[in-house]
Amino acid sequence: MIKLHDLYFKPFISEKEIDSAVQNMVDGIASDLGDEVPVFIGILNGSFMLVSDFVKKYPKPCEVTFIKLASYEGVKSTEDIQRLIGLTQDLTGRTVVILEDIIDSGNTLEEVHRIFENENVKQLLIATLFYKPEAYDKDFKLHYVGMEIPNKFIVGYGLDYDGLGRDLPDVYQLKTTQHMTNIVLFGPPGAGKGTQANFLKEKYDLIHISTGDVFRFNIKNETALGMLAKSFMDKGELVPDQVTIDMLNKEVEKNAGANGFIFDGFPRTNAQAKSLDKLMEDKDSQIDAMVALEVDDEVLVERLLKRGETSGRTDDADESIIRNRIKQYYTKTAILKDYYTDQNKYFGVDGVGSVEDITVRLSTVIDKL
Repeated sequence: MIKLHDLYFKPFISEKEIDSAVQNMVDGIASDLGDEVPVFIGILNGSFMLVSDFVKKYPKPCEVTFIKLASYEGVKSTEDIQRLIGLTQDLTGRTVVILEDIIDSGNTLEEVHRIFENENVKQLLIATLFYKPEAYDKDFKLHYVGMEIPNKFIVGYGLDYDGLGRDLPDVYQLKTTQHMTNIVLFGPPGAGKGTQANFLKEKYDLIHISTGDVFRFNIKNETALGMLAKSFMDKGELVPDQVTIDMLNKEVEKNAGANGFIFDGFPRTNAQAKSLDKLMEDKDSQIDAMVALEVDDEVLVERLLKRGETSGRTDDADESIIRNRIKQYYTKTAILKDYYTDQNKYFGVDGVGSVEDITVRLSTVIDKL
C-alpha cells in the first residue's frame, strides 16, 4: 500500500507483467511493419516510461518524438484537451505509431487524430499499454493493446496522481476504502479480549465482530446461514470455514461505511486467516494488524477460575478443563502468530495489569497503524 497526497493506492500490476505486455506490443508492431522505419510518438507526460522501454526493445531502426497534451485534473479525465507541445518534423508519407500509456475515455485520442489530419502520414497506428474498455466511448480503432484493465484510477509507470507516482515501476490502483483500520484481536482464554474490544471500539469508532456473537445471532434469528451452521453443530461436526466467512461477510456489508473492524474469535487457523484476507481484499481493504494479548498461563487459570465463580460457565470452574483450553490455544490457534509475523503484522502486548494500563498498551500499537 502506498499513499500519494491524500489518497491510498494498492498494488495492481507488477513490473514483470508490464514488461511482458510491452514486449508483446513490440513483437506485434515489429512483425507488422517489417523493415519500414516508423516514427514512434509518445504522449507526454505519462508515456515516457513506456516509450523508453519500448524503443529499447524494438529490434529495428526507428525514430522517436513526443507531443504533450493534458486532460486530467486529479483523478478524473476532463473534456478539455490542451495541445501543449506540437510536432516539429515533417511526417509526410511516414508510418506513425502513437505510444499511449493509457486510453480510457478516448478524449486525448480524439485530439491526436485531429492533430494528424493534415500531416499527410502514410498510416496512423494507435498502441496503448493500458486500455479501459468500460470507459472508452469513441470509435477510433486501437491497433495494439498491451492489456485491458477495469475502469479504475491507476498510478505508476508514468501515470500520476496530481504529479506523484510517475516514477513507480509497478502500477497501483486507487483504494476506494481509504481510511479503514482492521484488527484481529487475539489471545488465550481469559486474556481479556472482550473487555479490551469494548474499549477499543469506542475509542477508535470501530465495529467489534465477535464470532461467537455472530453465530448466536444467526442461530437465534434462524437466518439461512444460522440454520446451516446449526445443522453441522447438531451433528457434532465443525462448522465449515466458508459458512463462518459468509456470516462475517454479512456483518462487514452491514457496516460498509465503518472506520474499520475488530475481529474477535476469528481467524483460528491459517486457512481461516487466508479466507479473511480474501474477504477484506474483496472489500478493497485489508487486515492491518494482529494484536495479541500475552498472559502467563498461571494468571489465565486464576482469572478464569475467578470468573467461573459468577459466570455460571462450567468450563470456567474446572481447572483441568481450563488448562486444556489454554493448551489447545497454543497448539492450534497460536500458530497464526507466524502467519501474521511473516507479513510484519503481529504485535504482542502485555496483557497483565489493570484494564486501563492494558488499553493504553493496545492503543500505542493501534495509533501507529
